[in-house]
This record gives sequence, C-alpha cells and structure tokens, in this order.
Amino acid sequence: MRITSKGQVTIPTEIREQAGLLPHTEVEFEFDGEGVRIVRAGHRKGSSRGALLISHLRGRGDVAMSTDDIMAMTRDG
Repeated sequence: MRITSKGQVTIPTEIREQAGLLPHTEVEFEFDGEGVRIVRAGHRKGSSRGALLISHLRGRGDVAMSTDDIMAMTRDG
C-alpha cells in the first residue's frame, strides 16, 4: 500500500468493517515512537455508531411517500 502525495491511504474494507469505521467516523493518529496507530476519536454527544449511520443515510431515500403512506403499507401486510 502506498501513501499518496497528499498523505492519504485507503483503509481496506475488511479492516474498516472489523473496526466499525463508518463513513464520516472521526479518527485520531497515535505515534508510539515506532509505529502509527489509527483509533476512533473520543465520542461526542450524538456521535454513537447508530447516530452516525442515521446521519449518513438521512436524505438518501428515493421513494416519494409520506410517513402515513409507509405506515399504511406496514399495517396492510
């Protein structure tokens, strides 16, 4: 793996999934004198994994239905 001229590197999907690093997850870098470690940044209020996922998905729906229409569909089944 190579670091770009901007200092960027891609974290492999398997590693991101195992570490629970969703898009827009804040991370910090720690240097121990020999190596660098990426860790999730300290939690801020409202920054739980669920809150981050909802934030990421908000506004991405492509169905033009009201909440009442959706609720009616779930009740009719």
